[in-house]
Amino acid sequence: MKKPLVSILIPAYNAEKLIGYTLESAVSQTWPYKEIIVVDDGSTDRTAEIARRFASRNVKVVSTPNRGISGAVNKAYKLCQGDYIQELDADDILLPDKIEKQLSALREGNSPRLLLSCAWAPFFYRTSRGRFIRTSLCEDLSPVEWLLRKMGENLHMQNATWLVSRELAEAAGPWDESLCYDQDGEYFDRVIMMSEGTRFVPGTGIFYRIGPPGRISCIGNSDPKRDSLFRSMKLHIQYLRSLEDSERVRKVCVAYLQNWYGAFYPERADLFPELEALAQQLGGSVKPPSFNWKYAWMKRVVGAKATRSVQRLVGESKQTCFRRIDKVLYEFEARRRPAHGL
Repeated sequence: MKKPLVSILIPAYNAEKLIGYTLESAVSQTWPYKEIIVVDDGSTDRTAEIARRFASRNVKVVSTPNRGISGAVNKAYKLCQGDYIQELDADDILLPDKIEKQLSALREGNSPRLLLSCAWAPFFYRTSRGRFIRTSLCEDLSPVEWLLRKMGENLHMQNATWLVSRELAEAAGPWDESLCYDQDGEYFDRVIMMSEGTRFVPGTGIFYRIGPPGRISCIGNSDPKRDSLFRSMKLHIQYLRSLEDSERVRKVCVAYLQNWYGAFYPERADLFPELEALAQQLGGSVKPPSFNWKYAWMKRVVGAKATRSVQRLVGESKQTCFRRIDKVLYEFEARRRPAHGL
């Protein structure tokens, strides 16, 4: 039986400090039948230069004008030849056996539309400090059940955990280049919707690097990102209801809207009527989130907007502090370990 070729697609923008680690993890995959395609998305630093140090017969690096992560992934997909697709952000790390273990979980007669997943562990700099997250998504699930759990329990599966067959990727279509936030969530929801279900593969996984506050996956105070999120949320609901439009689905969709209300509150009051109208169409209702006791008093003094800004600043400051401490410890450990380790 022919062994499937796996295409590892790496979109990269100004990732000179970290892309080397990501490429090492891709090159080191124990699955031998692979190609790696890096799309340098108009970087202004040395990303392309560093990536080209890995260039070989199986590693291709191309540079394009900046189009955003979705455009870079779409470009990489057009260039790839693989039977399976592994998307990998330019700062994340695959465990060496990730692809091999996932493909080994396939059985004769399995549909190419079976979607493979695995665990993921968040980290700053030291992968040794990463702890793999186990949620109710870490099971073999039907498309409907997976979406119900994701939306109802406010969960997600990091995008590099998936291994997608080419047939399934073609059925799902390209990444939506008009989205600037949750573009991966919207895309993989389409993949799941077109799949015959997920197969969770234990014993391997990926390390997801938590970046600084300005990273793509952080909304911050960006109105374009809020607009993108709101459109993605409406698409999530549309996709799930296209598979099953039942009372339990509608209840989960209302819970999903409530879970994410805080991403728009209080700055985007213009979206509140649409959020509430959508919840009513689903047979429920939503309400603005309340502040916990640490901030409730502040809202009474300075108002909701100022309180939310302070809350966001405190959270970002804590994360920045943790990142800096972990970086110092990582550099200290690296000096004691001459070999180039992660």
